[in-house]
Parts: sequence; structure tokens; C-alpha cells
Amino acid sequence: MIRSELNAAGIDGPRLRDAYRRCRDINAKHGRTFFLATRLLAPDQRPPVHALYGFARHADDILDDLDPALGTEVRAERLARLAEQFFCGGEHYDHPVLAAVSDTARRYGIDAALFDDFLASMRMDLTVTDYPDRDALNTYMRGSAEAIGLQLLPILGTVVPAEEAAPYAAALGRAFQLTNFLRDVDEDLIRNRVYLPADELAAHGVDRELLMWCHDNRRTDSRVRGALAAQHDITRQCYRLAADGIAMLAPRSRPCVATALTLYSEILDRIEDSGFAVFGRRATVGAARRLQAAGVGLVRAWRARAGAPNGSASQKAGAA
Repeated sequence: MIRSELNAAGIDGPRLRDAYRRCRDINAKHGRTFFLATRLLAPDQRPPVHALYGFARHADDILDDLDPALGTEVRAERLARLAEQFFCGGEHYDHPVLAAVSDTARRYGIDAALFDDFLASMRMDLTVTDYPDRDALNTYMRGSAEAIGLQLLPILGTVVPAEEAAPYAAALGRAFQLTNFLRDVDEDLIRNRVYLPADELAAHGVDRELLMWCHDNRRTDSRVRGALAAQHDITRQCYRLAADGIAMLAPRSRPCVATALTLYSEILDRIEDSGFAVFGRRATVGAARRLQAAGVGLVRAWRARAGAPNGSASQKAGAA
């Protein structure tokens, strides 16, 4: 299947094809829900999406490697080297992830500033462990999740000017990341990070010390439950905004994005259903439900592609 995807995307040359294969493997291993959603894209769209995922995952791994020998200086050096290699141009065949993402950026004319913004937020993770308010957290997300949503937009294509669809693409990235922040509170504490606005937590009587108590005792204090419920409501609002943008995408891309939105938002359902018991457990959507949603999306994707032949105006709009 990967061979047909690479052929559909016009990716030639054994070394470049191997680079895209490597990104696909990374996506399949580390992003199960996201990878499942990519199966609903047209074959030519999948390799560039895998390349963007591979790049983001590579940067994230530099930060989240739990090896105690990797201090802040070493991680900063590796991030700086990654940025230097990406922005220097070239084919990067000695680094498969860079080779694939650089090729994708060139093919789709993805603004280099979006990668710069992304790497800037990754650098924040080297030293920033808490966010005093929503504005500070939004600054981080603009360079991380929102930037990734905007990187994807030229690949997905739009039926409106790209700048009109951009706020909705950014909102979807923000919704996904806020969901991760809620689901991974416990895991992030292990890395000494809290991705929830401190002032909004304080309004419920919650601080880092109380979160650590919950972590140590594998219990969700009632005050923490109230704070997480408030964050849950804010995340729901992001999903509602993002959903309004699906109709702006090229028809062949809508089933994928709609399915991803549905499955990721259902993680919020699992968190809420558990009574916000996010300490010592990780909310997930079961395999049966993922396959059910993917099946519905697949039928819609086939219908959309049958009605929109390759090269249609709706597809070209996003790559202009």
C-alpha cells in the first residue's frame, strides 16, 4: 500500500521514498488515532501528512526522552541542530525525517515561518514548566499545535481562500492539544510540566503542590476535579469552533478531519466519564470504536473521491 501512496504522491527516487516510509512507520507506531484518520485521506495526501507528523514527533522526542544523562544543554543543542539542518535546505538523505519534511514543505509551499514557530515552542519546553495564564499557554500553542494545523492546510486543500480556513485549522490543532493536556496531566507532572493556566487552576484552589498530591496518591481531589471540568469546557468550545471549518476543506479531506475530530473529542468524553480520574490512568478510545468511526469515514471518503476527480478546483485551492 505504501508503494501506491508514494506513486500517487509523485515521490520518486529510492532514498526519498525510504524517507517517507520512515515517517509513515513513526506515525503508525506513535500516533494510532491520527494514523487511523490518515487512512481516510486520498493516497497522494498520506505521505506528506506522515512527513509532518514524523518531524513533529522527532522534535518532541528530543524533549521528552527520559534519559537523565540528557540535560537541558544537550537537548537545546539537538534542537538547534535540527533547526539548522532544516533551514539550511538540501535533501538531507542522511536524516530521513528531515528529507521527507523538507520535500513536503517544498512541494506544498508550506510557509517556513510555521516550522520556525513550531521549533520556538519546542525550545520553550526546555525551560518553561508552568503557564501563569491563558495568554501564556496560547503563545505556546500557537507555535506547536496551531502551527501544525496550518502546515496541514495546503495538503488538505480548501474550497475557500486558505486564509479564511486558517483560523479553523488552528482551532482544531488547539483542541487536540488541549485534549492531550487534560489526558496527560499525570504524565506531564513526571516531566515537571503543567500545561494548564495557573490562574485558572487557582480559581478552584488548585496549585502544583495539590496536583503532585493527586499524582502521588493516584486520586483526583475534588478541587482538581472542578478545575479540570472547567478546562474540559474550554476544550469543548475549541472543538465546536473547529467543526465549523470542516466544510471549508476540499471534499476529499473532510471525512478524515471529521473522523479525527470525533475520535479525539471522545477522549474528552472518557475523561469526563471517569470523573476526571487522570492520575494513574490514561483515557483512551477503544479499538472497536476507532474502527467503527473509521469505517463510516472510509465510506464517506470513497464517495467524496468518486465525486471529485484528481486535479479538481477544490483540491487546487489549498495548494495555491
